[in-house]
Amino acid sequence: MRWEWRTWRERLLHLWRGSLRVRTIVLTVVLSALAVTVIGVLISSSVRTNLFDSRRDQVLAESGRAADQAQRMFTNAAELGDGADVQSTADSALDAVQRSTTASYLALLRTTGQDAPVLVENRASFVDFTDRFVSDELRDEALEGAGTTVTWQPVAIHRDSGDVPGITTAASIDTVLSGRYELYLVYDLSDVQQTLDFVQGILIAAGIALVGLFAGVAYLVVRLVVGPVRVAADVSEKLAAGDLEERLPVKGEDELATLARSFNRMADSLQSQIRQLADLSHVQQRFVSDVSHELRTPLTTIRLAGDVLYDQRADFPPTTARTAELLHTQVERFEAMLADLLEMSRYDAGAVELETDPTNLVRLVEESISAVEPLAVERGSEIRLVAPGGYFEADVDARRIRRILQNLLGNAIDHGEAKPIVVYVDSDERAVAIAVRDYGVGMKPEHVERVFDRFWRADPSRQRTTGGTGLGLAISLEDAAAHGGELAVWSEPGEGTCFRLTIPRRRGEALTGGSPLGLPPDTEVAA
Repeated sequence: MRWEWRTWRERLLHLWRGSLRVRTIVLTVVLSALAVTVIGVLISSSVRTNLFDSRRDQVLAESGRAADQAQRMFTNAAELGDGADVQSTADSALDAVQRSTTASYLALLRTTGQDAPVLVENRASFVDFTDRFVSDELRDEALEGAGTTVTWQPVAIHRDSGDVPGITTAASIDTVLSGRYELYLVYDLSDVQQTLDFVQGILIAAGIALVGLFAGVAYLVVRLVVGPVRVAADVSEKLAAGDLEERLPVKGEDELATLARSFNRMADSLQSQIRQLADLSHVQQRFVSDVSHELRTPLTTIRLAGDVLYDQRADFPPTTARTAELLHTQVERFEAMLADLLEMSRYDAGAVELETDPTNLVRLVEESISAVEPLAVERGSEIRLVAPGGYFEADVDARRIRRILQNLLGNAIDHGEAKPIVVYVDSDERAVAIAVRDYGVGMKPEHVERVFDRFWRADPSRQRTTGGTGLGLAISLEDAAAHGGELAVWSEPGEGTCFRLTIPRRRGEALTGGSPLGLPPDTEVAA
């Protein structure tokens, strides 16, 4: 049960957070229901007060007239000297009161504590009249206002169908010959209660109808407003996905139509600019590719001539021999740069195809370390391999992975400050990861963000020991993406840098979950 409630609560929260229409309608219904309830309570209270006050005033006036009539009958009987039959006069007075009023019950009770003879017996509609309808406070008030005031109190009248509201009025009567008596009249207010119930029922029905009307109006308004907004959101998603032909429908001349036209003009402008940029990028890619291809022929000629001079440098004077060596080195670097430019142009054109084979990455890493180890020793850096063992074989393009490793190792040698370099290899059933960690100068956060940019260098004045072209990390990032993997970097000034390559073990599989290797300090070892 608790789980079901939690599920329903999560669904309701998701619906509340994810739908502007639901929030608007719910808030409208809640606020309108609250307002209608407050207004209904005020109206009901006012109607109830007015109905009760009106009926009470009517009852008091009627009771006052009845008390005056009874008092006159007793006074007239005493003036006529008809004292022999005071009881008969009392009976006649009660009959007259009953005929002239709408009281349901009545009673004539002798006031206690009198010395006058008892000539009139107590009369009441039933035996327990006093217990049910007369309180001590009412009797006291009747005595205090003797002959001048009609007092009252609210009571409950018992019926077979339940209690109904009523009023008991009290007036003091002087029978002259038999002392003072109290006249009590009980009035049934069920008609007032029925009227109030009817009014309250009308108010409740009207309130429900009004809240429903508000909800309907809110739904229509939200539909008119949120509908176009939802369409705009869908069109925006399609534009973001690359469907630049999508546009908003324009209907009418209102603010929403103005918004749609403005949105469409913005989309037209974006489409035009994106196409211009795409055309410019295509021209740029074509230019780089064409220039690279065109330079290969003269570069080959220069390379052949340079090789001849380089092979015969021993026969040249020292200055000429040094020139031949510099020419040979720079031609090799220029040739590598042309190869990198051609590779980048193929990536930009989407013309790269992988040649994958099951490859043991530990052996591939060992071969890459062996290739750069002489240079590392020359720079004073020791390269360590940490491979705990496991699923090291993966479907990769060995040439491209080797190129990534050479770029990462060369970068570590360049910036390692003659400190140890650690290479980690680990894998699981889904992916394989290689991390190259140096303990050199490190990079600032703003440099880390640009480390994969083409031709970017954190320190332009710093010389490249490995003869890089400035495209190595950019090509490495593309090589990793071509395998469906990622190339991540961590760096701290003074702490060094760690590049981590993560690729899926099987070609075509998506890289899900985390990498088998963590970035520092998770992969940290003693330097």
